[in-house]
Amino acid sequence: MSAHLAVTRDGPVAVLTIDRPEKRNAMTARMWAELPDVLAGAAADPTVRVLVVTGAGPSFCAGADIGDLLGGDDPADPMADVRRHNLAAQAALREFPTPTVAMIRGHCIGGGVEIAAACDLRFTDPTGRFGVTPAKVGIVYAPSSVKALIDLVGPATAKYLLFSGEQIDAATALRTGLVDRVVDPADLETEVHRFATVLASRSALTQRAVKEVVRALEGGGDGAAEAARWYRKTVSCGELAEGVAAFGERRPPRFPWPV
Repeated sequence: MSAHLAVTRDGPVAVLTIDRPEKRNAMTARMWAELPDVLAGAAADPTVRVLVVTGAGPSFCAGADIGDLLGGDDPADPMADVRRHNLAAQAALREFPTPTVAMIRGHCIGGGVEIAAACDLRFTDPTGRFGVTPAKVGIVYAPSSVKALIDLVGPATAKYLLFSGEQIDAATALRTGLVDRVVDPADLETEVHRFATVLASRSALTQRAVKEVVRALEGGGDGAAEAARWYRKTVSCGELAEGVAAFGERRPPRFPWPV
Protein backbone atom coordinates (compact mmCIF):
# COMPACT_ATOMS: atom_id res chain seq x y z
CA MET A 1 0.00 0.00 0.00
CA SER A 2 1.08 3.56 -0.67
CA ALA A 3 -0.41 6.84 0.49
CA HIS A 4 0.22 8.55 -2.85
CA LEU A 5 0.19 5.75 -5.43
CA ALA A 6 -2.98 3.81 -6.17
CA VAL A 7 -3.90 1.11 -8.68
CA THR A 8 -7.57 0.74 -9.58
CA ARG A 9 -9.28 -1.53 -12.11
CA ASP A 10 -11.70 -0.91 -14.94
CA GLY A 11 -12.21 -4.38 -16.41
CA PRO A 12 -8.99 -5.45 -18.13
CA VAL A 13 -7.49 -1.95 -17.69
CA ALA A 14 -5.47 -1.10 -14.58
CA VAL A 15 -5.00 2.58 -13.75
CA LEU A 16 -2.01 3.78 -11.73
CA THR A 17 -2.71 7.22 -10.25
CA ILE A 18 0.01 9.41 -8.77
CA ASP A 19 -2.03 11.05 -6.03
CA ARG A 20 -0.31 14.05 -4.47
CA PRO A 21 -2.16 16.90 -6.19
CA GLU A 22 -1.26 19.52 -3.60
CA LYS A 23 2.37 19.16 -4.80
CA ARG A 24 1.46 18.67 -8.49
CA ASN A 25 2.11 14.95 -7.88
CA ALA A 26 5.84 15.46 -7.25
CA MET A 27 7.49 12.14 -6.40
CA THR A 28 9.12 11.79 -3.00
CA ALA A 29 11.97 9.33 -2.47
CA ARG A 30 9.49 7.05 -0.71
CA MET A 31 7.10 7.18 -3.67
CA TRP A 32 9.88 6.24 -6.09
CA ALA A 33 10.79 3.36 -3.76
CA GLU A 34 7.18 2.19 -3.49
CA LEU A 35 6.35 2.28 -7.19
CA PRO A 36 7.81 -1.13 -8.20
CA ASP A 37 5.87 -2.90 -5.43
CA VAL A 38 2.68 -0.99 -6.31
CA LEU A 39 3.03 -2.18 -9.91
CA ALA A 40 3.98 -5.75 -9.04
CA GLY A 41 0.46 -6.92 -8.26
CA ALA A 42 -0.95 -5.64 -11.54
CA ALA A 43 2.02 -7.03 -13.46
CA ALA A 44 1.41 -10.50 -12.00
CA ASP A 45 -2.35 -10.45 -12.67
CA PRO A 46 -3.09 -12.22 -15.99
CA THR A 47 -6.43 -10.42 -16.29
CA VAL A 48 -4.70 -7.01 -16.55
CA ARG A 49 -4.32 -6.29 -20.24
CA VAL A 50 -3.38 -2.59 -20.22
CA LEU A 51 -1.91 -0.16 -17.68
CA VAL A 52 -2.83 3.54 -17.77
CA VAL A 53 -0.61 5.90 -15.76
CA THR A 54 -1.98 9.30 -14.75
CA GLY A 55 -1.90 11.99 -12.10
CA ALA A 56 -4.60 13.20 -9.72
CA GLY A 57 -5.89 16.69 -10.35
CA PRO A 58 -4.69 19.08 -13.05
CA SER A 59 -1.09 17.84 -13.27
CA PHE A 60 0.54 14.58 -14.34
CA CYS A 61 3.76 14.80 -12.31
CA ALA A 62 5.95 17.81 -11.54
CA GLY A 63 9.02 15.59 -11.10
CA ALA A 64 11.02 14.54 -8.10
CA ASP A 65 10.32 16.35 -4.83
CA ILE A 66 13.22 18.78 -4.56
CA GLY A 67 13.28 18.36 -0.79
CA ASP A 68 14.36 14.73 -1.12
CA LEU A 69 17.14 15.16 -3.66
CA LEU A 70 19.97 15.65 -1.15
CA GLY A 71 18.68 13.31 1.53
CA GLY A 72 21.35 10.62 1.23
CA ASP A 73 23.91 9.83 3.92
CA ASP A 74 26.97 10.08 1.66
CA PRO A 75 28.06 13.72 1.26
CA ALA A 76 29.97 12.73 -1.88
CA ASP A 77 26.78 11.35 -3.44
CA PRO A 78 23.75 12.73 -1.58
CA MET A 79 21.40 11.64 -4.40
CA ALA A 80 22.41 7.97 -4.29
CA ASP A 81 19.26 6.69 -2.60
CA VAL A 82 16.75 8.70 -4.63
CA ARG A 83 18.63 7.86 -7.84
CA ARG A 84 18.49 4.13 -7.07
CA HIS A 85 14.77 4.24 -6.33
CA ASN A 86 14.09 6.43 -9.38
CA LEU A 87 15.86 4.06 -11.75
CA ALA A 88 14.11 1.03 -10.24
CA ALA A 89 10.74 2.73 -10.69
CA GLN A 90 11.45 3.53 -14.32
CA ALA A 91 12.58 -0.06 -14.92
CA ALA A 92 9.37 -1.41 -13.38
CA LEU A 93 7.33 0.66 -15.81
CA ARG A 94 9.46 -0.23 -18.84
CA GLU A 95 9.29 -3.93 -17.99
CA PHE A 96 5.56 -4.02 -17.27
CA PRO A 97 4.37 -7.00 -19.32
CA THR A 98 1.38 -5.40 -21.04
CA PRO A 99 0.99 -2.12 -22.97
CA THR A 100 1.29 1.02 -20.86
CA VAL A 101 -0.25 4.40 -21.71
CA ALA A 102 0.56 7.67 -19.93
CA MET A 103 -2.47 9.99 -19.71
CA ILE A 104 -1.01 13.46 -19.21
CA ARG A 105 -2.63 16.70 -18.12
CA GLY A 106 -0.81 19.83 -17.06
CA HIS A 107 2.73 19.64 -15.72
CA CYS A 108 4.91 16.74 -16.84
CA ILE A 109 8.33 17.86 -15.66
CA GLY A 110 11.65 16.16 -14.87
CA GLY A 111 10.81 12.86 -13.22
CA GLY A 112 7.32 13.16 -14.72
CA VAL A 113 8.90 12.99 -18.18
CA GLU A 114 10.91 9.98 -16.98
CA ILE A 115 7.69 8.24 -15.92
CA ALA A 116 5.94 9.11 -19.19
CA ALA A 117 8.94 8.05 -21.27
CA ALA A 118 9.02 4.70 -19.47
CA CYS A 119 5.48 4.02 -20.71
CA ASP A 120 4.88 2.59 -24.18
CA LEU A 121 2.61 5.43 -25.34
CA ARG A 122 1.73 8.95 -24.24
CA PHE A 123 -1.58 10.81 -24.66
CA THR A 124 -2.02 14.42 -23.54
CA ASP A 125 -4.40 17.33 -23.92
CA PRO A 126 -3.46 20.93 -24.79
CA THR A 127 -2.78 21.73 -21.12
CA GLY A 128 0.26 19.45 -21.18
CA ARG A 129 3.54 21.22 -20.34
CA PHE A 130 6.76 19.27 -20.64
CA GLY A 131 10.23 20.06 -19.34
CA VAL A 132 13.44 18.25 -18.43
CA THR A 133 15.09 20.36 -15.77
CA PRO A 134 18.49 19.02 -14.56
CA ALA A 135 20.33 22.10 -15.81
CA LYS A 136 18.23 24.26 -13.45
CA VAL A 137 19.48 22.31 -10.44
CA GLY A 138 22.87 20.92 -11.41
CA ILE A 139 21.76 17.29 -11.73
CA VAL A 140 23.47 14.92 -14.14
CA TYR A 141 20.79 12.69 -15.64
CA ALA A 142 21.34 8.94 -15.62
CA PRO A 143 22.32 7.56 -19.03
CA SER A 144 19.21 5.36 -19.16
CA SER A 145 16.98 8.43 -18.74
CA VAL A 146 18.90 10.31 -21.43
CA LYS A 147 18.62 7.34 -23.79
CA ALA A 148 14.87 7.05 -23.20
CA LEU A 149 14.50 10.71 -24.12
CA ILE A 150 16.71 10.37 -27.21
CA ASP A 151 14.71 7.34 -28.35
CA LEU A 152 11.57 9.49 -28.38
CA VAL A 153 12.72 12.90 -29.64
CA GLY A 154 16.20 12.38 -31.12
CA PRO A 155 19.55 13.78 -29.96
CA ALA A 156 18.99 17.43 -30.95
CA THR A 157 15.67 17.89 -29.15
CA ALA A 158 16.97 15.90 -26.17
CA LYS A 159 19.89 18.32 -25.92
CA TYR A 160 17.54 21.29 -26.29
CA LEU A 161 15.46 20.08 -23.36
CA LEU A 162 18.39 18.98 -21.20
CA PHE A 163 20.55 22.03 -21.88
CA SER A 164 17.84 24.62 -21.30
CA GLY A 165 15.29 23.17 -18.89
CA GLU A 166 12.70 25.14 -20.85
CA GLN A 167 9.15 23.85 -21.04
CA ILE A 168 7.42 22.97 -24.30
CA ASP A 169 3.71 22.83 -24.99
CA ALA A 170 1.63 19.87 -26.09
CA ALA A 171 1.79 20.76 -29.78
CA THR A 172 5.60 20.89 -29.69
CA ALA A 173 5.71 17.65 -27.71
CA LEU A 174 3.61 16.01 -30.44
CA ARG A 175 5.75 17.41 -33.25
CA THR A 176 9.00 16.25 -31.64
CA GLY A 177 7.69 12.78 -30.75
CA LEU A 178 7.58 13.20 -26.98
CA VAL A 179 3.85 12.36 -27.06
CA ASP A 180 1.79 10.28 -29.49
CA ARG A 181 -1.62 11.99 -29.33
CA VAL A 182 -3.05 15.36 -28.31
CA VAL A 183 -6.75 15.11 -27.44
CA ASP A 184 -9.32 17.72 -26.51
CA PRO A 185 -9.40 18.15 -22.70
CA ALA A 186 -13.04 17.09 -22.46
CA ASP A 187 -12.29 13.89 -24.37
CA LEU A 188 -8.91 12.82 -22.99
CA GLU A 189 -10.08 10.32 -20.40
CA THR A 190 -12.75 8.89 -22.71
CA GLU A 191 -10.30 8.51 -25.58
CA VAL A 192 -7.62 6.90 -23.44
CA HIS A 193 -10.20 4.46 -22.09
CA ARG A 194 -11.44 3.71 -25.61
CA PHE A 195 -7.92 3.10 -26.86
CA ALA A 196 -7.02 0.98 -23.82
CA THR A 197 -10.11 -1.13 -24.50
CA VAL A 198 -8.97 -1.58 -28.11
CA LEU A 199 -5.55 -2.71 -26.89
CA ALA A 200 -7.20 -5.14 -24.47
CA SER A 201 -9.09 -6.71 -27.38
CA ARG A 202 -5.95 -7.46 -29.41
CA SER A 203 -3.58 -10.41 -29.16
CA ALA A 204 -1.79 -10.18 -25.84
CA LEU A 205 0.95 -12.47 -27.14
CA THR A 206 1.56 -10.21 -30.13
CA GLN A 207 1.80 -7.23 -27.78
CA ARG A 208 4.21 -9.00 -25.45
CA ALA A 209 6.28 -10.05 -28.43
CA VAL A 210 6.44 -6.44 -29.63
CA LYS A 211 7.58 -5.23 -26.21
CA GLU A 212 10.34 -7.83 -25.96
CA VAL A 213 11.53 -7.45 -29.56
CA VAL A 214 11.67 -3.65 -29.26
CA ARG A 215 13.60 -3.97 -26.00
CA ALA A 216 16.04 -6.38 -27.64
CA LEU A 217 16.54 -4.08 -30.63
CA GLU A 218 17.10 -1.09 -28.36
CA GLY A 219 19.70 -3.12 -26.48
CA GLY A 220 21.65 -3.91 -29.63
CA GLY A 221 20.22 -7.39 -30.30
CA ASP A 222 18.30 -8.49 -33.36
CA GLY A 223 15.13 -9.68 -31.58
CA ALA A 224 15.10 -12.95 -33.51
CA ALA A 225 15.03 -15.26 -30.50
CA GLU A 226 12.30 -13.26 -28.80
CA ALA A 227 10.14 -13.15 -31.93
CA ALA A 228 10.55 -16.88 -32.54
CA ARG A 229 9.63 -17.79 -28.97
CA TRP A 230 6.44 -15.73 -29.01
CA TYR A 231 5.51 -16.95 -32.50
CA ARG A 232 5.67 -20.56 -31.31
CA LYS A 233 3.44 -19.61 -28.38
CA THR A 234 0.81 -17.94 -30.60
CA VAL A 235 0.67 -21.18 -32.60
CA SER A 236 0.64 -23.59 -29.64
CA CYS A 237 -2.03 -21.75 -27.65
CA GLY A 238 -4.32 -21.11 -30.60
CA GLU A 239 -4.09 -17.30 -30.80
CA LEU A 240 -2.84 -17.33 -34.38
CA ALA A 241 -5.51 -19.81 -35.51
CA GLU A 242 -8.27 -17.82 -33.78
CA GLY A 243 -7.07 -14.53 -35.27
CA VAL A 244 -6.99 -15.93 -38.80
CA ALA A 245 -10.39 -17.61 -38.38
CA ALA A 246 -11.97 -14.43 -37.00
CA PHE A 247 -10.61 -12.38 -39.87
CA GLY A 248 -12.02 -14.82 -42.42
CA GLU A 249 -15.39 -14.92 -40.67
CA ARG A 250 -15.50 -11.13 -40.27
CA ARG A 251 -16.02 -11.26 -36.51
CA PRO A 252 -14.04 -10.01 -33.50
CA PRO A 253 -11.44 -12.55 -32.39
CA ARG A 254 -11.86 -14.40 -29.11
CA PHE A 255 -8.24 -14.76 -28.13
CA PRO A 256 -7.60 -17.46 -25.51
CA TRP A 257 -6.21 -15.12 -22.84
CA PRO A 258 -4.94 -15.70 -20.20
CA VAL A 259 -2.74 -18.50 -21.44
